[in-house]
This record gives sequence, C-alpha cells and structure tokens, in this order.
Amino acid sequence: MHRRSRLPATAVVGLTAVLLLAACGANSGGGGSQADDKATATQTSASPSPSASASGRPTVEPPGDLTYTFDWPGTGDAAKDAVLADSEQNIKAVDLAIANQDPLDSAYRFYFEGEAAAQIQRYVQAYVTAKARTTGHYRYYDPVVNVSAPDKASLVYCEDQGKAYDLYLKTKKVDKTAVTKNSYVLYSTQLHKNGRGVWVAQKLSSQRGSAKCQP
Repeated sequence: MHRRSRLPATAVVGLTAVLLLAACGANSGGGGSQADDKATATQTSASPSPSASASGRPTVEPPGDLTYTFDWPGTGDAAKDAVLADSEQNIKAVDLAIANQDPLDSAYRFYFEGEAAAQIQRYVQAYVTAKARTTGHYRYYDPVVNVSAPDKASLVYCEDQGKAYDLYLKTKKVDKTAVTKNSYVLYSTQLHKNGRGVWVAQKLSSQRGSAKCQP
C-alpha cells in the first residue's frame, strides 16, 4: 500500500494502483525522486521469507520500523470481515516483499493473482532497482466492503501516508516530504475467494489526493 516520498516516476510507469508506495508530498526530498508509492527502512531489518501458518496463510512480518493502523473495525458479517482480514495481510505482504527486495516474494503472491499480481511485481521491482524500501507509519480507514457473491467482493478504502517515507538502503537516508493532499490515497480492489478460502486481489486502482480521504 503506498505514501510519503516516492521512487522515480519512470520506475513505476504502467502501475494503475499504488497499493503500497510512498508519497506524502508532490516532491521528493532528496536521495532520488519518487513515484506514487512507498519505499523506506533498512535492508537488514527485513523479515525472513514467510513460513506457512496452520491456516495455510503465510506469516507476514514487515520490518519493525514499519507500522500500521487499520481503522476498519469488524462489521459483524463473517464474509466482509474475512475480506478485511485478508486485505490487511496483502497490504503488509507487499511491504515485506519490498523490504526483502524480492519482486517474486511468496507472501504477496499468496494474496494477489492475475493483473494485480503483475502490478505488484512491477511495483516491488521499482524499489529493488532504486535500492529502497518503505518505513514509518501507514493508517488505513473508511473501508467499504461489498460481497456480491460467495466468491466475489470489492473493497474501497483510504490510506494516510503522512508519516510514511522512503528509505534508500545504500545511504540509509530517509526521504521525507511535507504532508499535502496527495498524502491521502483512495484504493479500490476487486477480490475473489480462491479454492483455499483466501480472498485474493485480482484488480487494483488508486486515486491520490482523493477528496474522500482528506482529513
């Protein structure tokens, strides 16, 4: 999901969604320019490759300097709550792939398929090429979940990237930018429940600076 400063725009050309890139402001603050995505923290703090949990879902543990607030409480509907739970993990899984500097990291590939998986691969590769990752804090809020069939759902939500940044691994420089309207991003995800009972993302889109997400 992504946030503060960003990687060069050319690095993420073709991505229609910035699920997890840094972009707090319209301009980058040094160490390189950026695109609407996130990149921060240090390479040494990346978690090891995820292991399977008893449920079959991978263990997703991004670096300790990268934290999240998910202001999307339970709905009381089992299907909707499952969509929210798996979406929380897919957001973190993308950050884990960036921290691991692995465009084919197994955790995000567990939660993304098709067009969305290809987008995330290009997104992570942009961070690998820039030798950068994400750090700081992300907040997610105002989720709207719609389950249209037993195996089909959509999720729209907001992201606050105001305290999230890009970290360049070689220099350990954190690229901070001022908070602007572009620090707030609206995301839309199309999901389906696969044979393992996991809600996986198939399509992604985003709108930076969305009026709906402004504080």
